[in-house]
Amino acid sequence: MTALATRTRRPGRRVAGRGPAGLTGTATLIWLGLRRDRIVLPVWVYVFAASIASTGYSFRHLYTSPAQRLALTASVQHDPSVLALSGPVFGTSAGSLVAWKVLVFAAAAAGLMGIFTVVRHTRDDEEQGRLELVGAAVAGRQAPLAAGLAVGFGGGLALIPVIAVVQAALGYPLAGSVALGAAVGLSGCVFAAVGAVCAQLTVSARTARGMAVGVLGVAFLLRAVGDAASGTSWLRWASPLGWAEQMRVYANPRWGVTILFVLSAAALAGGAALLAAHRDLGAGLLPVRAGRPQAPPWLRSPLALAWRLQRGALLGWAAGFVLAGAVLGSAARGIGPMLNTSSQARQIFIRLGGHSGLVDAYLAAVIGIMGVAAGGYAVAAVLRLHAEESERRAEPVLAAPVGRVRWAGSHLAVAAVGSVGLLVAGGVAMALGEGLTSGGLATLVPRLAAAGLAQVPAVWVMAGLAVGVFGLVPRIAVPVAWTALGVAALVTLLGPAIRLSHWVLDVSPFSHIPKLPGAVVRVSPLAWLVVVAVVLAVAGLAGFRRRDLM
Repeated sequence: MTALATRTRRPGRRVAGRGPAGLTGTATLIWLGLRRDRIVLPVWVYVFAASIASTGYSFRHLYTSPAQRLALTASVQHDPSVLALSGPVFGTSAGSLVAWKVLVFAAAAAGLMGIFTVVRHTRDDEEQGRLELVGAAVAGRQAPLAAGLAVGFGGGLALIPVIAVVQAALGYPLAGSVALGAAVGLSGCVFAAVGAVCAQLTVSARTARGMAVGVLGVAFLLRAVGDAASGTSWLRWASPLGWAEQMRVYANPRWGVTILFVLSAAALAGGAALLAAHRDLGAGLLPVRAGRPQAPPWLRSPLALAWRLQRGALLGWAAGFVLAGAVLGSAARGIGPMLNTSSQARQIFIRLGGHSGLVDAYLAAVIGIMGVAAGGYAVAAVLRLHAEESERRAEPVLAAPVGRVRWAGSHLAVAAVGSVGLLVAGGVAMALGEGLTSGGLATLVPRLAAAGLAQVPAVWVMAGLAVGVFGLVPRIAVPVAWTALGVAALVTLLGPAIRLSHWVLDVSPFSHIPKLPGAVVRVSPLAWLVVVAVVLAVAGLAGFRRRDLM
């Protein structure tokens, strides 16, 4: 066989996966990847453009005078909690304030987009067996990785002109607008390459995404410490999110910082290619821990299995809620001076929070954001049912004496109880962050824990909707559930600020939640939300019981 391979190898042709022949078919796979993401990527780009444009539009009308902008800048620069959350303000123009408000979060979100895109087209396809079929055709060993990186990089680079055009159309300087787009888009490219490296290390797409998101979290933490703690400013340069800040968009942009993004993305992509060439298809470079020969006694029910499958994700979400709650709660002490710099900003925050007390309005607004985030956890936890079914892991479980409703209800129970735990943990962390800096901890803990619990009925509606579409129309369950959550989030978070009509606001279940702490609690809207959630869940479970498995 060795002699046959030697005779049939063409002169000058390198071994597949180790040279140019390893990239055969890359262009075709790029086209396939773009076709598969023809809806997801435009939605990502639209959300980025819309969110940044809404912030840019509002700031041009909120801070119209140099004195207002200077006062806000001064209040930000002396509040460590605000610096840890959003970073410093570079300059006193309206564009500088927009960059301070959105840049770090937009860069982190672009990183998520890059991670999800690359892992989907590499490790996820490999885990599902699709790359084995691709490899059987005329496609090189490195072609899927190169195509996945090309799609991920393309999504990040597409953000640059879109953000630049939108901001320039709103009247912001063109150079700063291009710099803002470059900071966001290139951050997405770096973390897309991080996702490619993580995809070579594990055998599971879920684990690869978790590892890459963990790297993103560490990058955010390094940037936060570098911005907030004295003597640690060098940590900004250890994080791509810190590089995005240091571009200083709208304040004499530092174009040389883009070299860091380009070199890092190229180095990580090259490292991913090197790792891919030294592993087998379907394998990861990190060793897989062997499971127990027998299940422990407690793992003998569908509910225990659902908890075992979802506990890692829930603990990760809980850590994020606790960290975010502590940071956002500690920032409450500085919200008064910040909002007093602009009467328009104060009125918008009061509308978002629902009542006149500035600190209570701020806390209510933050709790509302946590409620939307908890809705994201609930939807993801419920859609684990779809993943288990589509990946053929549900069939062995249901072949045992386990009913469909009992199996699906177990995952729904984990999602419902887990969302309650997240909101209570976030509320308590906010109380600790705010109470330890301003006092009144004994009263804040029950108030903010109750405010978190008030968000639960709306979160359950989103979980019930996910169960409903999974049971009745499983093939479109994932896009419908996430789209519904996205619409609810946009209506809830942006609707009061831009004064949408009540019939539009009522589309979101989160609009019917009392704005706690400080508002009057009405039980009837909460009860109706619970009823809607139960009806949707029952309909979904009934549909799943009657339909065929995918």
